[in-house]
Amino acid sequence: MSSSRRMDHMTWPEIEASKSKPVIVPIGSTEQHSQHLPLGVDAMIAVHVSEDLAERIDGIVAPTISYGYKSKPLSGGGPLFAGTIDMNGVTIINQMHDVLSELIADGFTKIVVMNAHFENEAFIVEAIDLITRETGGVATIVETNWWDPLPEDVVRQVFDGLVFPGWALEHAAVTETSLMLYYEPELVHMDRVVDEGNVTPKAYVRYPVRKGDVPDYGGLATPAGSSAERGKLIVDACLDAVADICSTEFSDMA
Repeated sequence: MSSSRRMDHMTWPEIEASKSKPVIVPIGSTEQHSQHLPLGVDAMIAVHVSEDLAERIDGIVAPTISYGYKSKPLSGGGPLFAGTIDMNGVTIINQMHDVLSELIADGFTKIVVMNAHFENEAFIVEAIDLITRETGGVATIVETNWWDPLPEDVVRQVFDGLVFPGWALEHAAVTETSLMLYYEPELVHMDRVVDEGNVTPKAYVRYPVRKGDVPDYGGLATPAGSSAERGKLIVDACLDAVADICSTEFSDMA
């Protein structure tokens, strides 16, 4: 992406001249993604999708928030794996609140929060609700991600010839691996994949987290069949859908 769309590459006069444009805030996490993907998967996907979206909607991209809320004990299992850095919920709320507050104070009124870590969502929405009340709704803020906007027919295409295990198990599996093969292939180590099939999702949450809650290699479902082509299918469909959302939500704004 052209550096002219990245806030951290822009000067303040360039920011001043861009206040009428949508600003996209990427947020992910720093979390284990099995043995074949790096800890920064969620943050990397968030920023890449945000950059591509900025090109579609003539927007700019705020610096990425690379830390996220802790995964459920029976999903990502962060405390069980070295390197995962989990934030408390109040931290996510406060940081997102303050980022949005600063953007609105600078005059931005069209804001998109692009989330790539499922567990962040409730805390992001809480921050958006609080800042909207405080500012009287002067800014329109859209919160979304890369999976919810995907049409069902696209999900079927992505998993053509494969079995979709459900989003609860798509951690370091086909979709995230394919997105990384599309965006950051040099960081994907398919030779290190541990494929023991899909785990059985639990219908409860239990603390404290115990060894064995997540398979010791860190995955939940097989990444077999992942490809850059499947990643491109996801990206293209997501960008089409989110660009349409932005067109609708920001259409009546100056």
